[in-house]
Amino acid sequence: MLELLKIQTELKAPKTQFNKFGGYQYRSCEDIVEALKPLQEKYKCVVLLNDELVIIGDRYYIKATATIVNEKGDKLSVSALAREPENKKGMDESQITGSSSSYARKYALNGLFAIDDTKDADATNTHDKEPSKNQKQTPTLTLEQKRDITELLEATNTDLNKFLDFFKVYSIDNVPYDKAFSMLTKKLNQNKGEAK
Repeated sequence: MLELLKIQTELKAPKTQFNKFGGYQYRSCEDIVEALKPLQEKYKCVVLLNDELVIIGDRYYIKATATIVNEKGDKLSVSALAREPENKKGMDESQITGSSSSYARKYALNGLFAIDDTKDADATNTHDKEPSKNQKQTPTLTLEQKRDITELLEATNTDLNKFLDFFKVYSIDNVPYDKAFSMLTKKLNQNKGEAK
């Protein structure tokens, strides 16, 4: 999908928001969506966002999916998960869900449009993860390779966050293609074997 490559190259979504408590600049989901609007018109495509409530164990997650659709009807989607906190001071339940939705949508958009958030507080807070994941990572996958991996992730129902954590990267763009493709193809074949 050539439109996606062009949008990824041209998209400028500046960090216009400021978190007074943390003292850092950030971009919101709404900032990304606004920056996308003129590019959608320019390249005759549309970006759709939807949410799904997913239960994993005894916790609720919002699974947000960002999908780009071009004039020919070609689609490419990326999903991201955000866990609803059990409670958040000063928020009612609908606000907690809305906050999780915005967060998941932002990261689905980041994945789809290769937006680098390595300088955001969310990215610089390691949450006890490997420090190498915080280093700036240069995209390595071609658009076709990214599409292959994305389709395999969907076909195998693989959790994107766990997949990225496994490779210690922030974006599909940075996974080692051969290893990821082999791993997901093997999982797909296993799933097909179990379905018989």
